[in-house]
Amino acid sequence: MLVKVKRGWELPEHMATPEDVFMNRRQIAKTLAAGPILAAGAAPLLMAGQAQAAGDPTVDLYPVARNPKYKLDREITPEQNAISYNNFYEFGSHKQISRSAQRLSIRPWMISIDGMVEKEFEIGIDDLLKKVDLEERLYRHRCVEAWAMAVPWSGFPMKQLVDLAQPKAGAKYVVMKTISGNKSEMPGLRQFWYPWPYTEALTIEEATNELAFMVTGIYGKPVPPQNGAPLRLAVPWKYGFKSIKSIISFTFTDQRPKTFWEALAEKEYGFWANVNPEVNHPRWSQATEWLLGGSQRDRVPTQLFNGYTEFVSHMYDELGREPLWR
Repeated sequence: MLVKVKRGWELPEHMATPEDVFMNRRQIAKTLAAGPILAAGAAPLLMAGQAQAAGDPTVDLYPVARNPKYKLDREITPEQNAISYNNFYEFGSHKQISRSAQRLSIRPWMISIDGMVEKEFEIGIDDLLKKVDLEERLYRHRCVEAWAMAVPWSGFPMKQLVDLAQPKAGAKYVVMKTISGNKSEMPGLRQFWYPWPYTEALTIEEATNELAFMVTGIYGKPVPPQNGAPLRLAVPWKYGFKSIKSIISFTFTDQRPKTFWEALAEKEYGFWANVNPEVNHPRWSQATEWLLGGSQRDRVPTQLFNGYTEFVSHMYDELGREPLWR
């Protein structure tokens, strides 16, 4: 008799709650009762996010077909939680930056491709979207602060962008930067002690891994500014600070860069930043996590590589699978 053993992250498709189900009144009331931090202003922010999405010139592209290969072991996080509890330091060093993020101008939005490529060029986000294949993926997201969510991202594999860039044979890293030129739109830029612009990087092997995903939408709509409009990264096996938002450049190089948080606190935020329950942050345990929309007292075990071991473990040795704060 054949016995099928489900993988650690796998979940029957019917358990991935559709948006139209979990967004009903009963679910919203249940979520708002979970705590004052997430409840405050959640409904107005949801409406603001919907209004922003409606004004996005790509709104007619969504929703896109879901890729069934990528499944979850938990319910999708209610939308109002995912769009109202955000880390985006360019708008402030707190979680409630959703309203101020609406200042961000997302058109025109030019993206530069440079460095060790066959030909450097710039491309507008709308032209880029015409060259890629959009799909939806259900991904877990694990913040280094020990909170987590599960969301339906829309976008395209990062490998498609790498292929478009045509890196030269010697290129080893892809360096990405967030927009940082307008302090009136992004007041957090006035905090001069941070090493702006926000900079992150992956190896070429990581960038072309099938999980690396360029995000342009969420919950069947264009991604809102607080979540990284119009283009962000999702690398679900790494801590969330690696998933850079509002990207304006991709530079291919043979030199490993110093990334934003690595430059600030190398012993706390290493370059690799792979999720590992056995390697604690200097100030808290990474063995468990709490889920947005639930109580912080109700924690679940953290999984190595955030549950994506079978997709990514081949890229790392025993040291590479752990952040540098060991």
